[in-house]
Amino acid sequence: MQTSNDYHKKNYKKAPIKEVHLRVFLAIVLGQIACGYALGISGTALNDAQNYIHISDLWVGLIGAGSLLGLMGSAIMGRIADQFGRRKMLMIDMYLFALLSLLQLLTASPLALFLIRFLIGLMIAIDYTVGNSLLVEWLPLNESGKRQSQLIIYWTIGFILSYIAGITIHGFGSRNWQIILASSAILGLITAIFRSVAKLPASPSWLASQGKYKTAQKLIQKHIGKKWGLPFKLLKAKPTDSVSWKTLFTKQYRRRTLVGGLFYACQVFAFFGISIFLPILLASMGMSDSNLSGIIYNGCMLVGVLLGSRLFQTLSRRIFLIGTFFLSALALLLMLLGPAHAFVFQMALFALFSIVLSSGLTLDYPYPTELFDIKVRATGVGTCITISRIGAASGTFLLPILTSLGGAHLAMLVCLVVLIVGGIICLIWAPETSPKYTSKNN
Repeated sequence: MQTSNDYHKKNYKKAPIKEVHLRVFLAIVLGQIACGYALGISGTALNDAQNYIHISDLWVGLIGAGSLLGLMGSAIMGRIADQFGRRKMLMIDMYLFALLSLLQLLTASPLALFLIRFLIGLMIAIDYTVGNSLLVEWLPLNESGKRQSQLIIYWTIGFILSYIAGITIHGFGSRNWQIILASSAILGLITAIFRSVAKLPASPSWLASQGKYKTAQKLIQKHIGKKWGLPFKLLKAKPTDSVSWKTLFTKQYRRRTLVGGLFYACQVFAFFGISIFLPILLASMGMSDSNLSGIIYNGCMLVGVLLGSRLFQTLSRRIFLIGTFFLSALALLLMLLGPAHAFVFQMALFALFSIVLSSGLTLDYPYPTELFDIKVRATGVGTCITISRIGAASGTFLLPILTSLGGAHLAMLVCLVVLIVGGIICLIWAPETSPKYTSKNN
């Protein structure tokens, strides 16, 4: 029950950055590095595995897509988080992530590996949906979008580390590829231990949405200070009922749900399809030094997310989304039309493609979060991620098969079409969510 004193507290979302904000941010950052590493490691590991065991293109695609298919559980994880809270799920998921990573040492069965990779994807789903919800519900309003856009930088660092690990881990003979896969356990365990030591706090906003106003106020005052409290709209709000997925497809949320999921799906179809199986694609393109080309591509990916994190703060969300889709599609088109054996020309366009597409990834965390209010946020973000994983898993599953059937040109042609479709969807449907630009229009 609220007291009159509760209404005189300053909104905790307007507080300056405190130790608790940095602690939550670091806990989510470590998870992003671990997730990026785990998703990226499968491509280099499976490329190495083909030196020792026979794996069909079908199983290469399925195992590579396994974690992405597991991420389709994000909608379920988000709904659980909206009903039961954020903190406990984040405290245990990385321990399970590390254990599942180690289990990859015990089997060479394609079916068993696929199932393990699927379960790892479920753990990543918790970090993506629940972690992002906890972060945005703690961060001050003027820091939220910026910090969320930075998460992809750390995810990309993990993804690049997986490529470096994949081409440098040697000396374990026929088990080398399993060691590469299992190496993700190290980052998972580091993250899990930090979260246990740091003792992640619950979300005040979520507690308030459950009618636990007193608990939420005490939590805010403990971590931020006595003068801070819940915003007025949360104090006046009634406890929310269990959120149904049907809610996301009502008139109020339908457009946001569809554009949030479809832009994400089209974007990651091309990104994961090309990035996870980069060694296979580069070999098909006839790159004379695939390791060097891969390092250049991954370096450009990092440049892209760093550039994107700056552009995120200046450009409108709509312009940013639409521009990255059409510009990356243009780079692929020029690669397809240009001379196939002109290494410098092809590599320059491949680098441009990497920079542009990667810069768009900075919207993957803040944009879906901005599309939904607190009542449906975790469920909404989780549903967008679930839709997106259909695209990511499809790209990862299809690329080795397409490359085997028609070479790199066929794989890139399919990615080109998907990127154009994504750009058209954003051009027609994508709402503007940037506080800077929406406030100008109001």
